[in-house]
Amino acid sequence: MIVAFSVTPLGVGEDVGEYVADAVRVVRESGLPNRTDAMFTSIEGEWDEVMEVVKRAVAAVEARAPRVSLVLKADIRPGVTDGLTSKVETVERHLAD
Repeated sequence: MIVAFSVTPLGVGEDVGEYVADAVRVVRESGLPNRTDAMFTSIEGEWDEVMEVVKRAVAAVEARAPRVSLVLKADIRPGVTDGLTSKVETVERHLAD
């Protein structure tokens, strides 16, 4: 399963990078495959382990912000591993043709 999610602190002003970094740090320390871009962090693993990391990432932001917004999108496809890499490689292969 791949989950793309965004955690946004509310009520802390416009500069939220340090709060988002707290969430990303939790993801990176999880040891699960992950990628972060300008809008989302994607993480890959089994349902329970991925959702636990998302929960901890939200809690890290929640510890410092009065309100937190969570946007989450999941690709649930049993038996598929390394989807973070293979999905991008497939698109790149088609672009190269």
